[in-house]
Amino acid sequence: MNMQNSPVTAPPTPKGLEQMQLPIVMMRDILLKTIFRKNVNVVSEVAEAICLPIPITQELIDMAREQKLLEATGTLNANSGNEMGYQLTDAGKARAQDSLAQSEYFGPMPVPLDVYREQIERQSIRNIMVTRKQLVSAMGHLVLPDSLLDHLGPAVSAGRSILMYGPPGNGKSSISNGIRDALGDHVYVPRAIEYAGQVITVYDPIVHTLIEEAPEDPNAIRRPKRFDSRYVKCERPTVITGGELTLDMLDLVYNPTARTYQAPLQLKSAGGIFIVDDLGRQAEPPQTLVNRWIVPLEENKDILALQSGEKFEVPFDTLVIFSTNFHPNEIFDQAALRRIFFKIKIDGPNQENFLKIFAMVARKRGMPLEESALVHLLKAKYPTIDNTYANYQPIFLIDQMIAICEFEGIPYQMSPELIDRAWANMFVKDEHIVK
Repeated sequence: MNMQNSPVTAPPTPKGLEQMQLPIVMMRDILLKTIFRKNVNVVSEVAEAICLPIPITQELIDMAREQKLLEATGTLNANSGNEMGYQLTDAGKARAQDSLAQSEYFGPMPVPLDVYREQIERQSIRNIMVTRKQLVSAMGHLVLPDSLLDHLGPAVSAGRSILMYGPPGNGKSSISNGIRDALGDHVYVPRAIEYAGQVITVYDPIVHTLIEEAPEDPNAIRRPKRFDSRYVKCERPTVITGGELTLDMLDLVYNPTARTYQAPLQLKSAGGIFIVDDLGRQAEPPQTLVNRWIVPLEENKDILALQSGEKFEVPFDTLVIFSTNFHPNEIFDQAALRRIFFKIKIDGPNQENFLKIFAMVARKRGMPLEESALVHLLKAKYPTIDNTYANYQPIFLIDQMIAICEFEGIPYQMSPELIDRAWANMFVKDEHIVK
């Protein structure tokens, strides 16, 4: 098992066409389409565009020349750096246009699904081991009871599904983000994968955070990639969805114009975390959503379908975190609950931790603490709601008092009167509105 801080093994660079494990015609056509669309004409530019090593790119170019689809233009181009230039023949242009009519995909060569499976195993979320120290460090901005970390730590290290439940406003979303920060290492995300001749784009700049690497030799114009450049080195991904999540967002997205597919959210989050926030607020019932996850959660594989109806397996390597304000028994049956590996209740803070949070927020906001105001809050206000504390309340109350001070044109301060005015905005009086 890889320790969390040990480097993930990078995808090896293919050494020749036979190692690509892609249909030859598909590779040739992507080469032609890329030259046609991007107007690249020397091997180094073409290799960069299709994300392959120069020797493999040269093999593809030589094959296309033999088939009279490409022709050499010599080394007269001043920008070529004495590289041989190439251009499409009339037959090559016709072939590129025919191929674009079948699929608009060009650019980075896709990674075969079976090859991608091997990389998923190398960087599996289940290989990492998060220690208490790492979790505490990532959650340093949160005031959490030790007992919560006792449950949370093993859940994260197991890389299995987690259900966090409890009353709203107690930091379930913040804890989910802290878990993401605790992972702290990187993975390699394919720009696109291939299955049965179909291209599925995976890398998504919205989901994946690119890790920029400085060149080893600052004087080097080009240096060989230390890993297969069809992949992008990224932070472990985090996909966060809320009430907008629908079942069709977990299926392949087909682009009828480009005739390509886009990976669903759970495949984009491979090697990372998939957070389903506000479970119970979606259009589909929670039970229906969890039923969709049963096979992936149990068997570490997912079933996707092409437009043709053909179904195929993809790796499911994601730490799924469900977060809900409902009690699990209200929204799930026991069979569904059994398949969620860890169930962790996130309660509101006790009075001691509430005061710690209040003081921490006040310090960050530049709000001086006032003993009489705090006594009034704890003795006069909280008893009216059965002394029910929540993590969101200190931020809410202090920001309210800041807004009042700024409106009144007075220095930041807290007083029993300001506490009363802030408190009035935290809850809505239960009353009948005459329509």
